[in-house]
Amino acid sequence: MPISMLRPDRCCGCRFYTPARSLLRMPRRSWVSVFSPIDALNGGFTVDLIHRDSPNSPFYNASETHSQRVAKALRRSINHLNRFKPTFSVPPNSLQTDLISDSGGYLLNYSVGTPPVPKLAIADTGSDLIWLQCKPCIECYNQTAPVFDPEMSTTYKTVSCTSSLCKSTYNSCSIDGTRCQYSVEYEDKSFSMGNLAVETITLGSTTGHSVPLPKTIIGCGHNNNEIGEIKAASTGIFGLGGGKVSLVSQLHSSIGGKFSYCLVPSIYPQDNTSSKLSFGSHAVVSGFGTMSTPLEYKRSDTFYNLTLEAMSVGSKRLELSGSSGSGDSKGNIIIDSGSTLTSFPTEFYSKFESAVAEEINFQRINDPSHSLSLCYNKSDDVHVPGITAHFSGADVKLNPTTTFFRITDEISCLAFVAGEPSIFGNMAQSNLLVGYDLVEKTISFKPTDCTKL
Repeated sequence: MPISMLRPDRCCGCRFYTPARSLLRMPRRSWVSVFSPIDALNGGFTVDLIHRDSPNSPFYNASETHSQRVAKALRRSINHLNRFKPTFSVPPNSLQTDLISDSGGYLLNYSVGTPPVPKLAIADTGSDLIWLQCKPCIECYNQTAPVFDPEMSTTYKTVSCTSSLCKSTYNSCSIDGTRCQYSVEYEDKSFSMGNLAVETITLGSTTGHSVPLPKTIIGCGHNNNEIGEIKAASTGIFGLGGGKVSLVSQLHSSIGGKFSYCLVPSIYPQDNTSSKLSFGSHAVVSGFGTMSTPLEYKRSDTFYNLTLEAMSVGSKRLELSGSSGSGDSKGNIIIDSGSTLTSFPTEFYSKFESAVAEEINFQRINDPSHSLSLCYNKSDDVHVPGITAHFSGADVKLNPTTTFFRITDEISCLAFVAGEPSIFGNMAQSNLLVGYDLVEKTISFKPTDCTKL
């Protein structure tokens, strides 16, 4: 279905649409009750992690140079920023899963259906719905893995149009009035449309045993388009945002509203290291060095917003003002695992970059990828100044190895850009244990060597 056949319903970072006609006319088993939480979980869970630039990655291209991979990663990260632009009781053992870094986001392996079918998806704290491509396809992008066939799963059931979830969130129904339909389009023009369903999602266990999560809300996409190089190996989006249909929200009662991650810096692409995403009791971030800041909900329940008061470069503190990033208001920056770079409004970024440059007594050079503006030759033995993000109630010192991005073997650049909205990206979060407590409405940071978890 062309986008012109959709009418807008609401917007916040991504836009929901109501189809002008039914996407599909096929009869399906219909889920007649309202959305129900997943049953209590037992045990710890994990999926294998593959770094985006690892030879084991489905994205790995042996013929590419390091600088070519970096250039593509930067393009993906900058494109990812467009997704945010407005157009307008815990079980004794907890859930844990591993992420696959995409240098502009992270991916995870999971299985869907009964019997389980392996899938690879973009893990995104800036999205809610778990969606994947499904048969029959009206329009599907080419993917390496077979497209999921819901007819082959014994646990797949469509969500009824009369369910409260459908009425409150999507308000879209098939022509025959039996199947709730979803539609989401992102600002980069990627989109997915199809049937809302309940299905069994299976994650790997840290004990080596696979554990199913039954009755998980998913989107079975029959009309999809993914922009960029990621689409061939990825089968969809795995939403970890704050909205009601994200996995985090569906597991809320079982995990006590807690999840955390520890991201391995991208300087270890060839090592057997893994980034961890944990849920429940394993996700509690505490102990020496832990700092917490209030979690704010602003434009949408999907995004995790924090209040950034200032940035320090060495001993110089730069305050955010209303004209340079709305620092006088709460929730002025989104924390996101899917964005590589950290972005600030242009006026504030200019001051921040100048402060960093003043601390480095070497000649600046140009970024060959033309993506980053403050770059130096690594052979000059540049001393990276200490950079601290001053969130409300939490002064988070960033790791010097992650504030600069290695563009080539000879060049490193500041891993920050000018752009809106403000986003605290995954490079800055690397080697920090980041814990989300959606009950207490806080996010905690703890300096951690993520390669040793």
